[in-house]
Amino acid sequence: MSQKIMDRNGRWRSKTIAFRISPEEDEVLNRKVALSGKTKQDYIINALLDKEITVLPSPYVIVSIRKELRRFIELYGTDISSDDEEIMKLVLQIVNAMAEEKKTKIKTKVENSRQ
Repeated sequence: MSQKIMDRNGRWRSKTIAFRISPEEDEVLNRKVALSGKTKQDYIINALLDKEITVLPSPYVIVSIRKELRRFIELYGTDISSDDEEIMKLVLQIVNAMAEEKKTKIKTKVENSRQ
């Protein structure tokens, strides 16, 4: 039997939600989770409930940013997928907030600027 876990508001997390995603979607999700510094469960719950996610600078987040920046350097001069473009915007948002020594609030919904 699985152990019950409480959320930050003291509520028991006793419901199980399961779904399938493609390997490509899993890669994007894992990259976003790493950049947020949250657990995958917390990230998904906040994204599904359309809440902002606050990113606090930590060694884990900084390593994730470095990894993404290296990836972008490798992609330089090639076609960039929409997933990579979305992650790039997220990284820039986090880095700008860190430069201003602020907490970063991430919107989990993608704002579509193309119409």
